[in-house]
Amino acid sequence: MQIIKKVLNSSVVLVEDERGVERVLLGKGIGFAARPGDQVAPGSTDRVFVALDDADQRNLVELLAQIPGGFVELTRAIVMDAEKAGIELDAHIYLTLTDHLHFAVERQRRGLQVTNRLAWEVRTVYPREYEVGLRALGLLRDRTGVALPDEEAANIAFHLVNSEVGRPSVDSMRVVGLVSDITTIVTHAGGVTLDADDLHTRRFLTHLQFFAERLFSDRLAGQDEDLLFATMTAKHPRAVATAERIRAFVLAEHEVAISDEEVGYLALHIARAQSS
Repeated sequence: MQIIKKVLNSSVVLVEDERGVERVLLGKGIGFAARPGDQVAPGSTDRVFVALDDADQRNLVELLAQIPGGFVELTRAIVMDAEKAGIELDAHIYLTLTDHLHFAVERQRRGLQVTNRLAWEVRTVYPREYEVGLRALGLLRDRTGVALPDEEAANIAFHLVNSEVGRPSVDSMRVVGLVSDITTIVTHAGGVTLDADDLHTRRFLTHLQFFAERLFSDRLAGQDEDLLFATMTAKHPRAVATAERIRAFVLAEHEVAISDEEVGYLALHIARAQSS
């Protein structure tokens, strides 16, 4: 049995079960004409209970008092689309993405343009999330009449990645930023042209994604006397030289020492990209 404690808007209510556990209940029209103390009728399949921690729940209640309820409905539609794409999301997304969508629409209406300089990297490093973001722009346009630029899909993808269940708890912005820095080094120092449609480029970018996630979660490989590194040094010295530039950059900028094993794998992918 679920009892309504507070009506947040026409689509969102705060409920409490017989054990005193509070949850947010989302459902189109669920809050219309509802009052605190009302029992929630056995629900239709389009309703969803969202279990938020206390801080997120307070913040969501405060947010929904300030913005139209349609934005949380939009977030729910995006979450459902992401789940169909195989992306499992933490409930925290209902707070962060709802807030972001409202801010993005208000920013666009005021004529404020913000460029996401990492859009290309996001599209290539997190393609599933980026595709969900693109479809989200269509939903947003249909529901609000506001057309956001395609690069906004990258911002939505950031929120999806940061809320994915099972992904290392690292900031996707830091991951993509490091990927961008490394691809710049490879392009300029290694003389490599990276093409997102090229198989070797996609493999390299995927390796960089996991490399960055491991780096920021302190899970890098630590072997210094590595056979792959020795082999790459002998056969592909140019690729190793570029990988060594990456090692020096990461040490200088992030104060993390990369092992020979990691440098060997970076050089392997750089060599493949150089030959493509």
